[in-house]
Amino acid sequence: MLALALGACAVRPPRVEPESAAFLQARAESMQAWPAWSFEGRVAVRDGKEGGSGRIRWREDGGTYEISLRAPVSATTWVLAGDAVQCELRGIAPQPLRGVDPGELLARETGWHLPVAHARSWVRGLALDPGTARLGPLRDGLPRLLEEDGWAVEFREWSPAVDGRPPMPQRIIARRAPWEVRLAIADWSLQGAD
Repeated sequence: MLALALGACAVRPPRVEPESAAFLQARAESMQAWPAWSFEGRVAVRDGKEGGSGRIRWREDGGTYEISLRAPVSATTWVLAGDAVQCELRGIAPQPLRGVDPGELLARETGWHLPVAHARSWVRGLALDPGTARLGPLRDGLPRLLEEDGWAVEFREWSPAVDGRPPMPQRIIARRAPWEVRLAIADWSLQGAD
């Protein structure tokens, strides 16, 4: 009996609903047509006690990225750039700081917990791992909630499809205790594959 009870308590991967899997697969396929993208907006991060906010500009092209974060009062700018292999953070020390995980490097050096690998997907309405992510019910064909790796991601607002470009997230709130990340995207730019 004890073995059966303990077996019932084992951690199971979340069940992915068919509607979630179908949406995430279709969204991933449609976003492949737009390998170069960028946006500008505002970002706010909190760790449950303290937080910070500022302007954000994120550019990506073929797997390389550059994320600029600018504090509103001090006008200090940090630039996080890299690819799938390595990253560097400029604006903290006289020389660029290097690492492998951009989110970890940013958190260690600035205290900002921005899950870069996940956010790269979320800002495009995708999941980092579609095989385990779950979506809440779709409204007007778009998700309002995505859950993965302990993060609950609310898509509060989407821009409409324009000139062949798909709808894109404009307001996102991602939470995983004690962290919270808020993004308000003002301007999207998508470039199609040649």
